[in-house]
Amino acid sequence: MTSKMIHRSVLITLLLLFISCTSDSEKILPIESTMTESVYSSVIVQPDSLYQAYAAVGGILDHNPLEEGDLVSKGQPIVQITNNAPKLNTENARLALQLARDNYEGSAAVLSSIQDEISAVKLSLKSDSINYFRQKNLWEQQIGSKIDFDNRKLTYELSQNKLLLLQNKYKRTKNELETQLRQAENNFKTSQIASKDFTVTSKINGKVYALFKNPGEIVTIMDPLATIGSKNVFVVEMLIDEVDIVKIKKGQKALITLDAYDSKVLETTISKIYPSKDQRSQTFKIEAIFKEIPEVLYPGLAGEGNIIIAQKSNVLSIPKEYLIDGDKVQTKNGTVAVTIGLQSMDKIEIISGIDADTYIYKPKK
Repeated sequence: MTSKMIHRSVLITLLLLFISCTSDSEKILPIESTMTESVYSSVIVQPDSLYQAYAAVGGILDHNPLEEGDLVSKGQPIVQITNNAPKLNTENARLALQLARDNYEGSAAVLSSIQDEISAVKLSLKSDSINYFRQKNLWEQQIGSKIDFDNRKLTYELSQNKLLLLQNKYKRTKNELETQLRQAENNFKTSQIASKDFTVTSKINGKVYALFKNPGEIVTIMDPLATIGSKNVFVVEMLIDEVDIVKIKKGQKALITLDAYDSKVLETTISKIYPSKDQRSQTFKIEAIFKEIPEVLYPGLAGEGNIIIAQKSNVLSIPKEYLIDGDKVQTKNGTVAVTIGLQSMDKIEIISGIDADTYIYKPKK
């Protein structure tokens, strides 16, 4: 054999060995492992009960009683709008209410004077009644004159009519004063409501996370003035693709990572699923709560999450890159159809079609 033929034979042998090694390196056996199927989502951390505060009226911002980061109680003012006119209206309504209350209930009330008149007329009526019936008895005995009897009778009847008129006047005046008092109370309450509209108060016990206007700026009912939320309770907002939302249920565990905490994995639990789809992003929003809240959190912290929807032990699995057309693998006997189950980020469960002793080959790209 010539040296040229020997050299050629060596090259062919090396080439076959290289192909054989390459082929061997691309084939693997399925392995048994624990499989976890999860759904990916983007993550944003927000305070619980977060909302934006708006004004009910327009005007000029007078001052902000609080600053960003301050704690706030329910009903506490967070924004004050200039309201000199409503203050004056409220004071006028208060004075009118006080006058109406004094007229109806006070020591110098109009009703008191009428009651005094009624008491005096009752005494006069009693006297006129005695004189009338005495004169009537005398007249029945033919004692006295007819004129005296008629005068006593007229005086008695006049006293009766006067008492009746005063009693009717009392009832009418009482009704009028009571109506005026109620009207004054309503006017005062209305003025207070109008005055309160110029003071924006917190709806919850929480923290001021943002103020959007400075003193002197114009305030409209369309512009948010502040952002208020819980001071220590945070929720994790997740956006889920519409093809995955049917797999999500309350109580499922979700593992998240936040950019601010590097690669630290935080455990959360799904607590709420919003039923409406965002038409712009074609996603659904869900909420989760932390199992253990990190020491420091800020609104808007972003990250990624994986919601665990299924988990199995001792599962026969292969890398996803070895799967062909979604349901086939390449073996030494050719392409074989397989039944797949759970899927993770890089592995897929094989239910049937091959077993743990079947070598599979990585498909060529």
